[in-house]
Formats: sequence, structure tokens, C-alpha cells
Amino acid sequence: MNRKGVCYDVGAVMAFNWRPHFDPKVVRREIEIIKTDLHCNAIRISGLSIDRLTMAAEYALEQGLEVWLSPLMWDKSPVQTLAYITKAAKAAESLRQKYGDKLVFSVGSELTLFMQGILPGRNFAKRLRNPQFFLLIKSGEHDKPLNAFLSKANAEVRKVFGGKVTYASLVWEAVDWGLFDFVGVDHYRAERIKNQYIGMLKPAFDHGKPVVITEFGCSTTHAGVGSEGLLDPAGLGVKSIVDFKSQFLHQLPLVGRFVRPHLVGVHVRDEQWQASQIVDNLAVLDTAGVDGAFVSQFVSQINPYSDDPKYDLDMAGSSLVKYYEGKRRGAACPDMPWEPKESFKAVAEYYAKH
Repeated sequence: MNRKGVCYDVGAVMAFNWRPHFDPKVVRREIEIIKTDLHCNAIRISGLSIDRLTMAAEYALEQGLEVWLSPLMWDKSPVQTLAYITKAAKAAESLRQKYGDKLVFSVGSELTLFMQGILPGRNFAKRLRNPQFFLLIKSGEHDKPLNAFLSKANAEVRKVFGGKVTYASLVWEAVDWGLFDFVGVDHYRAERIKNQYIGMLKPAFDHGKPVVITEFGCSTTHAGVGSEGLLDPAGLGVKSIVDFKSQFLHQLPLVGRFVRPHLVGVHVRDEQWQASQIVDNLAVLDTAGVDGAFVSQFVSQINPYSDDPKYDLDMAGSSLVKYYEGKRRGAACPDMPWEPKESFKAVAEYYAKH
């Protein structure tokens, strides 16, 4: 693979900010670790705040990393989303002019699910829980409005951004890839599709453009969302093992200190399993001939680790490090509020050797 990457969240927002603590010093240090310790040469930076996005992107560009900038505005109308994407692209162009073409801009991610107006439902949860959801997807009716929006977004972005442009698609979105410089696909290797995983990617290679897996990963427990192929750190999907209500209340001012988010049911932490699944996934993608892949994700603040399994939300997340709430610091990196997991070490070794 030419691009050995990791996904890095600076604060996606759905119900609450998924990175409530944004310390520029920590961000700069984490990106340095991504380059030197994780052995990445690319990073996909996503989130809502354009200021946060451009700050993190500049830190990464200073490190010599290729940056895939992925602004995320969820559950807004196409008009609002387009205006936001265009504004982000203008900010990205300032960085491109300063650092050259090591900056790729994404016009969106999984918009069929995360933007209003393609599937029925005013928000992600309502769209996903629509009784007709799978019938609508199977019909392919979403592809026409999706491509109409992508065509507008691509045209507006290219007016203000002179670099390469892509989109992070769902594997079942039939995107007009003639618009873009890369074919980008978010593709999780769920147990139920393991035998079809690469076969499902075959259409992506038919466009004569580099294919990049913009997002993939695995949870830290066999029963978690990652093992089922549905990354759902906010607990909104049907497969989540996180009690979303407690997670949401925990993020509220004042109230949050009295509510501790917890898991639903009993689950067993297995870092070695997560590590082996991710590395095996990388090897499969490498053999298939993808141009690059981004492991999801580096750190998740809303899925903190706990020594008590009931409160160990890290089991549900796909992060490569286990995040500590409060003042606890890691042993491997005493200046960081997290500890590398077995998956961090496995990915670092794979990237260093390939």
C-alpha cells in the first residue's frame, strides 16, 4: 500500500461532541506519535469544527504526513451541508498553497446515512431505524439523489480547492467516481461478510483509479460493534453495546458528573483479538491491491477505558489506544491520557514492515 493511515477525530458531533477535550498540545503530540511510533505516512482527519480540522491538518503536514481532510457535518440539509463543505474547502486551499499537494479533500462521508434528504428521517437514528431501510437500500433509490449532491459538491469544492478530491462511500453506494481522483470506501469486515469482503470491493477497482479504504476497524470485544462491522461510537445503531442514554447524559454540563456511562450486558475485553483482526484485515487489503487504508481510529474520548468491565466503553470502540478520563496518564507515554493497545503495536509493526 502506498498510503498507510489512521483515522483521527478532532470532534465529530452527533448528540454531543465526540472529542470534548481538544488540547492543541495533545493533538500535536498525538500526530507526532502517529508519524514516528505508529509508522503512518497518511492521516485522515475528521470532525465538525473547521478551526480544529485545519489546526490538526497543519500539525500533520508539518510532520510530512499526507492529510485526507474530512469535514463532517451530520444531519443537516443538502444546502447547509454544501455551504459547510465549500467553506472547509476554502480553508483547506490555504494549507495546500503553503504545504503543496500532500492534502486530499473529502466532500463527505456516507452521506446516504448522515445527511438529510436522501433517505427518509430527520436524523441518523431515524433513518437507520426506518422499517423500510433495507428495502430502500436494496432498491438503489438513494444513488440518484446522492450523486446529484456529489456532483454539486465536487463542482463547488474544485472552484476553491486546487488539490485532489474524493468521497468516503459506503460499499453499497453506487458513486459516480468519474468526479473524483480517488475511489474511497468505508468497509468493515463483519463476520457475516468475511467470505465476500474483497468481492464486495471488486466494483471499486473497475474505475481505473486508486482505491483507498477510507475507514475500517474492529472493536476490542467479540460482541462489540466493530466485530459486527458497524462502527457506532455514539451508540445510535442497533448493534451497540453502549447504553447511549448514560453516555449522552455524561456529556451534559452539571448533570454529567452524576452519570457514569456503561455497557449493556456482560462483555469480555480482548485486545489481542482486536489486534489480530486489524492486521489480518490490512494484509487482505494489501493483497487485493488497494492504494491505501485508514484504520479507525486512533483515540476515542467518548469510549474511555475502565478497569471495571461494566464501565469499559473502550470495549465497544475501535481505537488503537485506550483513553483515560480524568487525570490518569499512560505508562508508555506519560504525557498522554491514554495507553497503546495491542492493536497499536500490531499496526505499528505491520506499517513498519510493509
